[in-house]
Amino acid sequence: MIKYLNKIIFFYYREYKLNLSGFHDILTNIIFFFVSIFIFIFSIGPDKETISLVGVGIIWTLLLLSSTLSLKKFYQEDFENGNLLIMHLNGFSFGFIAILKTFSHFVFVQLPFLISLPIACILINIENDQAIHLLISFSIGSLVLSCLGSISSSMNLMNQRNFLLGSVIVMIFSVPVIIFSVGVINFQENFNSLINILIGILLIVFTINPWASGLCIKLSLENN
Repeated sequence: MIKYLNKIIFFYYREYKLNLSGFHDILTNIIFFFVSIFIFIFSIGPDKETISLVGVGIIWTLLLLSSTLSLKKFYQEDFENGNLLIMHLNGFSFGFIAILKTFSHFVFVQLPFLISLPIACILINIENDQAIHLLISFSIGSLVLSCLGSISSSMNLMNQRNFLLGSVIVMIFSVPVIIFSVGVINFQENFNSLINILIGILLIVFTINPWASGLCIKLSLENN
């Protein structure tokens, strides 16, 4: 058991080193996020009420687009250099590899967005109560996006021609997440109900993720 835990710790230490060396990719995602916010603000105009009204939808749309920028690196590099096979030979099942990579994506890709959200809320003139609800909904919804990203990225391992297909899949299946996440902020009287729905979506996607991603990884390695 201790040996297995050490392997998990080493896995995340390796992920930390890789993401630290590729910090410019994370920084590029954050810059893309804020530049896009400024573009929306300039396109809408100086009316603060209008910006505040559509601000939450803008932020969630940009968070979705920004998070899809990193989907190609989810499994592709580990697949090409053989690390996925090495992890499996070290005792990790394909489904467990998917879980580890999903949490890695959440920590190193989604958390920087979560940290930068208060600044985005100030720029778009979102009230404090709405900003808190946005942070709560994104904490749940971002893990859903990471699970969807895992599934679509693992499917892309068998599709070397069109990497945009994975982004399209994430965007389509993330629509319910965005609908209920925006509803959490705009319909505060139904806060608990909508949060429970988001948690339910997370549990469903999190359950499907190891099975679907693990199967795609296994098939890709067998056919490589």
